[in-house]
Amino acid sequence: QVQLVESGGGLVQPGGSLRLSCAASGSIFIIYAMGWYRQAPGKQRELVATHRSGGSTNYADSVKGRFIISRDNAKNTVYLQMNSLKPEDTAVYYCNAVHPGALNKWGQGTLVTVSS
Repeated sequence: QVQLVESGGGLVQPGGSLRLSCAASGSIFIIYAMGWYRQAPGKQRELVATHRSGGSTNYADSVKGRFIISRDNAKNTVYLQMNSLKPEDTAVYYCNAVHPGALNKWGQGTLVTVSS
């Protein structure tokens, strides 16, 4: 089993920055990729960014150039640095850990509110 614990959400003004963290524990050796998704009120959950074990990353077009995903293997933690935040970035952000066919784990979610 893999457990994910997220932290770092909160209220920030437009143009500001936040860093989300997701710490993994348990059977972490089976994790292939970790990522961040978000779900705004009344909308479907959408991909924000992913980080594969080999180091490759993938971003949603809406966050390219503003968000950076990184992974600290020593701490079993994935981060999402969010810069130049916009009101439309307001959502619950979920951490995800996957291994095709074996694992698809979600964190509990952390709320990010971008508002003046």
